[in-house]
Amino acid sequence: MTRRDLLAGAAAAGAWAVGSMVQSASAAEPGSPAGHSPRRQAVLKISAQEGVIPGESLAEKLDRMEAWGIEGLEVGGRGLPARVDELRKALQGRNVKISAICAGFEGWLIASDPQVREKAFNSMKEILTAAGALGSTGLIIVPAFNHQESLPHREARVLLTGFQRADKPRPEEPPLLARLGDHAAACGTRILLEPLNREECYFLRTVADGASMCRDLNHPGIAVMGDFWHMTWEETNDMGAFLSAGDWLHHVHIASRRTRNTPGEDGEADNYVLGFKGLKAIGYQDYISFECGAKGDREVVVPAAVKLIRDQWAQA
Repeated sequence: MTRRDLLAGAAAAGAWAVGSMVQSASAAEPGSPAGHSPRRQAVLKISAQEGVIPGESLAEKLDRMEAWGIEGLEVGGRGLPARVDELRKALQGRNVKISAICAGFEGWLIASDPQVREKAFNSMKEILTAAGALGSTGLIIVPAFNHQESLPHREARVLLTGFQRADKPRPEEPPLLARLGDHAAACGTRILLEPLNREECYFLRTVADGASMCRDLNHPGIAVMGDFWHMTWEETNDMGAFLSAGDWLHHVHIASRRTRNTPGEDGEADNYVLGFKGLKAIGYQDYISFECGAKGDREVVVPAAVKLIRDQWAQA
């Protein structure tokens, strides 16, 4: 037993207890500040990023996805407005739908340079318009990576959410994420805040932190996602992380837990059962999407990963 397994086992009992209390409270108060709705049956919808699936054309990729039981296609945001018609035609009559849109915008939201922030804001709006037209669950964003020069943490947080203590003056204009959220909601989609591990970013590293930003904003156009790869290094317990997000969780990435390849390629390390328990506890309705490389033949390892996810979901 590894140290992580030991900690996960010890925390699981506590997480179940917390989950029970949250579900009881939310059943009494629908739409409560905890971010949970009354309990509903969770669904498993498997998605994959476009580059994960082998194929010379989009049509070939979609054929394989349907044959393997993959229901969602996650595409990149760069150049997405020009692809809307292509994607609509390709998906017509298919069992595959667009899941999330992965980044692709210019600049970054908490840049110290206001012009970089404005560039990010405007390019995100363009992608969100296309995402809504495609029926996507949301646009994945990272406020800033470690190598991107950004505002100090507290100042960045106020810029994004506007939240300060009651005895502190509030910003006069709406916070940046609320303005983006207005556009996202008008387009029928959302912003998906993605926490990353500390090797990639320091501003947003845990699902609970992303959920706290959603709580502060309380906006239908702002949500959080989880990524099993990043959670491996930052979360003490997968189930607890998803419980902390509740109804604010609208997308999940999955990869092998040691090398970020296809789930199952890292052997016994690729265990997602606790996380799936958390998703079931909150009645998760959105996609679990492959964001990963592959060590083996994708024609073999991707369908094997689909089976692994379905088996572990059943165990949860």
